[in-house]
Amino acid sequence: MRLVVLGAAAGGGFPQWNAASEACRRARAGDPAARPASQAALALSADGARWLVVEASPDLRQQIEATPELHPRRAPRSSPIAAVLPTNGEIDSLGGLLHLREGTPFALYAHPRILRLLDANPVFEVVDRRLVPRRALALEVWTAIADAADAPLGLEVRAFPVAGKPPLFLERAARAGPPPAPEPGDVIGLELRARGRRIVWIANCGRLDLAVLERCEGCDVLFVDGTLWSDDELVRQGIAARTGREMGHVSIAGPEGVLARLGPVSARRKILVHVNNSNPVLLADSPERAEVERAGFEVAFDGMRIDLEEGVP
Repeated sequence: MRLVVLGAAAGGGFPQWNAASEACRRARAGDPAARPASQAALALSADGARWLVVEASPDLRQQIEATPELHPRRAPRSSPIAAVLPTNGEIDSLGGLLHLREGTPFALYAHPRILRLLDANPVFEVVDRRLVPRRALALEVWTAIADAADAPLGLEVRAFPVAGKPPLFLERAARAGPPPAPEPGDVIGLELRARGRRIVWIANCGRLDLAVLERCEGCDVLFVDGTLWSDDELVRQGIAARTGREMGHVSIAGPEGVLARLGPVSARRKILVHVNNSNPVLLADSPERAEVERAGFEVAFDGMRIDLEEGVP
């Protein structure tokens, strides 16, 4: 199984267009310790020819252009992207679908809750359903991923619920009344397997409970929510009025954070992804980055490649 991190940052990317923090200024200045990143997404393939893209980031077009494995190979138009799988209803996970409206087939997999959001928004009808079948992804069931013509990709996925919330645009639409209550399927994590290898993708998660920890145990690669270093990070920096947990993100530090909860979990590689531009772990020379690395974690970066060969430890 081959993996390519298409994007490592949270919504807005790094540097974010309207952010003037020290880290963002360093990234714009070309500081090698402040590596720019686009919004979180992953591509994976069992055969190196046909690819599943997890998360349709608004940065998807530039991510494709930056990734030779995803370039078209047959004239006049084609794509090795055979399937796309968003894990939540935020624009950060769905907006990139609009880049894929140019008449090339692929299969779109999502939880029924997310498919209903797409169905309710006519702008997504530009992604032609005759070429792009929408397939409901059930929770807790291994599903073989196939392309638009039902040819298997050699990849299986099992979606599972994680703590999250409805997308921000639904919260804002409900300002006149109570915000919508969370529902199963608002946010999902993924187990993905092929050729005897298994990875876990949890790019958005408000709480690392025992069930989530058990999913991660023994996997080859774990990608986990690294949005914020501390729960009150955005409040302290004057960026937002809500804590990370209120926004659906567990923090890296703290007794209930990623390092404490996932540190004891056995996984060959543990990688932080969906890292916000406010998070000091984006800076390679920060004390927080050093702490993360001492704990056995890595910080994802755009273009990060991992090859998982069958039968090789």
